[in-house]
This record gives sequence, C-alpha cells and structure tokens, in this order.
Amino acid sequence: MLWLFLVGSLSPSKLWCKRRVSGQTNFLLLYLMEEISKLPLPEAFLHFLKENGLDPLVYTATNSTPRYIRLKAGNEADLEEIEAEMKCKLEKVVWLHGFYSIPPDIKIANSKAYKEGKIYGIDAASGAAVTALNVSVGDHVLDLCAAPGAKLCMILDILGDSGSVTGVDVARHRLAACRTLVQKYALGDRCRLFVADGTTFSLAPSILCLASGSCKAASQEKGDIFREWKSRRPWKERRRAAKTRDNATSELTARSECPELIFYGCHSGVVGLSRNELYRSTCDSEVSSSGYDKWEQSWWMRSALMTGQLNISRNLRIGAGQLFNVVYWMQERTDNLTNLQLKLLTNGFRLLKVGGSLVYSTCSLTVAQNEDVVEQFLKENAFAELQEIDAAKDWPCKSGRIPKTLRFDPCTSSTSGLFVAKFIKLAI
Repeated sequence: MLWLFLVGSLSPSKLWCKRRVSGQTNFLLLYLMEEISKLPLPEAFLHFLKENGLDPLVYTATNSTPRYIRLKAGNEADLEEIEAEMKCKLEKVVWLHGFYSIPPDIKIANSKAYKEGKIYGIDAASGAAVTALNVSVGDHVLDLCAAPGAKLCMILDILGDSGSVTGVDVARHRLAACRTLVQKYALGDRCRLFVADGTTFSLAPSILCLASGSCKAASQEKGDIFREWKSRRPWKERRRAAKTRDNATSELTARSECPELIFYGCHSGVVGLSRNELYRSTCDSEVSSSGYDKWEQSWWMRSALMTGQLNISRNLRIGAGQLFNVVYWMQERTDNLTNLQLKLLTNGFRLLKVGGSLVYSTCSLTVAQNEDVVEQFLKENAFAELQEIDAAKDWPCKSGRIPKTLRFDPCTSSTSGLFVAKFIKLAI
C-alpha cells in the first residue's frame, strides 16, 4: 500500500491533488474490503458457527440489513415531511409499533428530523427488547448497561409523566453521551444517570425515599441537599466529582463505594434528598417491596471491548458495506466475560421487587453468552422464573435453545441480531 505524506503549506493545486489522492485511497480501501469479504470463512470460524447453530450467511450474505428509526410519540403528523426531507420512503415495521425501516445508505444524523428530536436511530431488535419489558405507567425501571441511550430514551418515552428510570454504566464518557441524548429528546425529567459498576450497584429508586415523610423531614435538617440539576454545576460539586475520578485507577475502575451521579431530572426523586439519603444502600428485605418494577440489561459487543476481554478481532462484511467485528476468544477470557454477564444479571435481579420483570438481552449470537448464562442464573436463583414474551407472537424471531428465550437471526429477521430472555421475581 502506498502512503503519501504531504508536509508544509499547500497551494490550491496541491490541495486538489491531496483530495484526489484521499479519494483514490478511500476507493482502494473499499475495493480491498469488498474483495476480502469474498474470501471463504476460516475453517476454525465455520466450526465455531456450527457449534452455536449459526448460519454462515450471517457473515457472507450480500443482502443489506436496513437501518431502523423510531418516531418519537406526537410526531406522527410530520411523517410525510420527514420522508420528503430525507428523500426516502419510511417503511412501517408492522410487527413493532412506532418503528420504520429505511435503506442502509441513508444517513439520519444531519437530517432536520433527527436534530429536532423527532426520530431515534435504534435497531428494531433493540426496540423489541424494550417492548418485552412491558413498561407500565408508574414503573420504576433500572438499566444497568444504559449507554449509549437509545433504549433508555424509548423507556422514558413510554413512561411519560410517571415513574422513573435509573441508568447505570461503567464508562463515564459513554454515559455522558447518554445524558446528551436524554436532554436532546427532552426526556430527562424522570431520569437519573450513575457512572458505576453494575455488578455492585445497590441504590433503590430515590423517588420512593421522597415519598417517605421521615426522609423528607430528615433531609431538611441536613445541608448537603441536591438542588435542581444544572449543566454547569457549582465549583465545589465539580471539584468533588473530579477528585472521585482522580482517585480511580482508570475510567473502567469499579465504583462500588459511591456511584457518580452525572445527571438527574426534576422529578427523578433526587431533588430534595441529601447525599446520605441518595447513596443509602438497599437491603434485601427492603427490595422485595420497594425495589425496581422493571429491570433491563442489554449486553452489547462494546461492553466486551470495555472490559478488555477480547483476544483477536477480524472484520468481515455482512450485507452491503456493513462491517461487523467478529471476535475470537480464548476459553479463559470467554469465561471471564460470561461471569461478568452473570454478575450483572444476578445483581439486577437482587434489586428487583417481588413480582417485577427483568429482560436480559445481548447482541452476541453465542450460546455461552446467552443460553448458558440464563441456565446458570436459573440454577443459582430459585425465585427467578422464565416468562413467555406475549408480544413476540408476531415477531420475526425463533426460539432459543431454552424454551421461552428468543433469538433474532440477522438473516431471517433483517435486524442486527439479538438474544432475549424475560424473567419474573417470585415471592420468597
């Protein structure tokens, strides 16, 4: 490959040459990726696919997966205007309310509808996972892998002016992006976001504490009270947050002692609380009656990247121009990753109140990260029970290896693929 380094000031003619070289380089890279995608899959990888019951077409098919968007509630009348501006037809997804598909080459980031918060970019399978949660008015929902925030926004949109959503993620910069998304769509009123380790997070919905007269009375006697959230926080608060970050060995260090609150809405239950009240851990006896109504965990490949469990990666093409990172793990590292998923699942279930629902979903297509995790979780939690997902009757998915679990196959569902399992917490 030829690399050209242009040093010094550029005349208009040289600048034109640079742009031309850049364009030719991009074309060459695309051509090379196109040719590489035509190569046969390695035998070791074909064996891996067979072990997991996966069709090799997932990685070699030429039919492209469409891009999906969700129309924010209340903007249905603007559909024709959005189509005209984006210069494409929004095809209604008949099996998922509020979702539309568009050609994969259509970019939504620069569209007026996206900038004004009328549409979300979110895969249909991810929307199905939220739908499986069956969020009801007044629910208090916990999302232990909240970033980048599309599903969290969908949950907030469904809740409207009731309930609350607590979003948790281990990566601060990703949760900051989630905060930006929540504010963009004006959905943060009943939301709070914590940078924390989801395997040890133990805070109950703070709105329940506000409902308690004793808590309210106690908070009035303390000076360190949470006021209305502002993007520009007081100097003392910013210094305290910076000190907390400096004490961590890295951004991915577990923050089990004191989660960092980076956003909260006016009606999220935080305003009026003292720090001691907000960070009061919930014991198991309190959880059964005052825990979360719903809990959602979607495990994406980026979570694996953050935890450093990857061994070797290779890019293969799926569809037209879409690159997916296919990961090969050594057995030891696979075990570490599935153990982390199991810990997240177990802790989320602990914070769920009796009768509450939990949805576990991953973008992974492997049995180890899906059915094996579910099977181990059920063995260790006698009060967890798998539930049928009623809404899935018309979904383009198939049953997983464990009854009542679901799999969205990328080839047959025209989505990016997803595994979904739903649990209910029985009375102790």
